[in-house]
Amino acid sequence: MDPLTPRQDASRDVTPLMQELRLTPDPFAGSLSEPTAVVEPGELRHVALHLKSRGFMLMDSVGIDYLSYPQPRPKRFAVLHNIYHPYDHRRIFLRVWLDDGQPLDSLSPVWRAAHYLEREVYDLIGVEFTDHPDLRKILTPDDLEGHPLRKDFPIGESPTLFREGRFLDPAAFRAGLSGQDGGLTGWRGSLRRGSVRDMVPPVMPEGGPK
Repeated sequence: MDPLTPRQDASRDVTPLMQELRLTPDPFAGSLSEPTAVVEPGELRHVALHLKSRGFMLMDSVGIDYLSYPQPRPKRFAVLHNIYHPYDHRRIFLRVWLDDGQPLDSLSPVWRAAHYLEREVYDLIGVEFTDHPDLRKILTPDDLEGHPLRKDFPIGESPTLFREGRFLDPAAFRAGLSGQDGGLTGWRGSLRRGSVRDMVPPVMPEGGPK
């Protein structure tokens, strides 16, 4: 069996559940992805209540900014909820597409786990959750303006000094990470699609890590 091909376990198949709840499969979810459904913002809490009544729990919530994504997406932002059943191990992701500044119903009234998860999404992406009991920052300083995981958030320009006296220029480093050039790190992750280069692994300093 191809190790990259997901195993089809009938007991974990959420297709009947998606059909019962009339959920639309996410056309942007790859063939190797977990089952993902697209939910309209106004329907999210309704769907969540149905899933909770069937024993599902909220495991994680993340916000995504597709501003610089190479393929077009329906809207700039998405909130992705990871919903899991602890007994039969079924899992389904709910994706909600949002415009900039568009609020989304909080899932805190459904699952208390959403309390901190949504605060993180609000802090890092800027999505505001309606009816959240305490929507405020959770990771960044109160005086930080903006949301650091937005693609247009300005990244700081503090150069990094290495032990051998070499400075890493932040702008050039970011260019490497974004694929504009080969990067400065020398790691395999710096290679761009279509390029080939033999990589020499780093040598451990004498006496172990310093």
